[in-house]
Amino acid sequence: MTDAELVAFLTWATDRLRIRWTGLKAFRGTVRKRLHKRLAELGIGDLETYRARVESDPLEEERLAAMCRIPISRLYRDRAVFDRLATDILPERARVAATEGRSTVRVWSAGCASGEEPHSVAMVWHVDVAPRLPPPGHPEIALEIVATDADEGMLERARRGAYGAGSVRELPDHLRDAALRHEGSQFVVRDELRAGITFHQQDIRREMPDGPFDVVLCRNMLLTYVDEREHVPLLSQIVARLRPGGVLVVGRRETMPPALSTLHLEPLDPSLPGVYRASGGAID
Repeated sequence: MTDAELVAFLTWATDRLRIRWTGLKAFRGTVRKRLHKRLAELGIGDLETYRARVESDPLEEERLAAMCRIPISRLYRDRAVFDRLATDILPERARVAATEGRSTVRVWSAGCASGEEPHSVAMVWHVDVAPRLPPPGHPEIALEIVATDADEGMLERARRGAYGAGSVRELPDHLRDAALRHEGSQFVVRDELRAGITFHQQDIRREMPDGPFDVVLCRNMLLTYVDEREHVPLLSQIVARLRPGGVLVVGRRETMPPALSTLHLEPLDPSLPGVYRASGGAID
């Protein structure tokens, strides 16, 4: 396939799938390789024929959508976010939960891929946050994490909670020692940390978990891959699932729609790009 043929196909495909690809450095080269492999598997010689196959076969359209997903994740990716979750955000949400008579802090990891993000949140909670919560005599607060992704294959990997050395390289030593165990060449998240996480196959454009949530992490997914026309409607649905004062985290290099006030969001801290709170509360 020529570059022009590939660009024309991707322009058609991403419009059909309601995603975008321009500006994503790895997208064109990665999807080109996947398309070459898929066309060879099907015995198809050109993209026009494959396009007709996609248009007539819903299962092949799902296969194409999977080929267009390029998850890049590691445990504790973007340390500043997880450090702030540990020191301020999760402890504050636990205090609010206790004040309101709730027994859980609820977190939604949207677009969780192979689980690095929800597992990192669980590590932070169990190792850094829970030991600092109020002593016995106060209501016990537990963490509940709902993790969603459109790709069932990714979710199968996430449920295993097993990662190679490259995935753990940004994890602080004290979390690595407390939260992971070795199985051969793999680092496996300990069972007690995984117990509070549930994984569900959901495409955020069609379905979202029921709220309310104290924290929603939607990093490097909606604002990066989804058509810009859907940003505000989908963000409005996400914010509707946040408790007053709850926190939304997007990618630190992602651009939010300009009218944050209409979404009832405000930056949490100018020094921490990509982190917003829902109107109705503040982080101490």
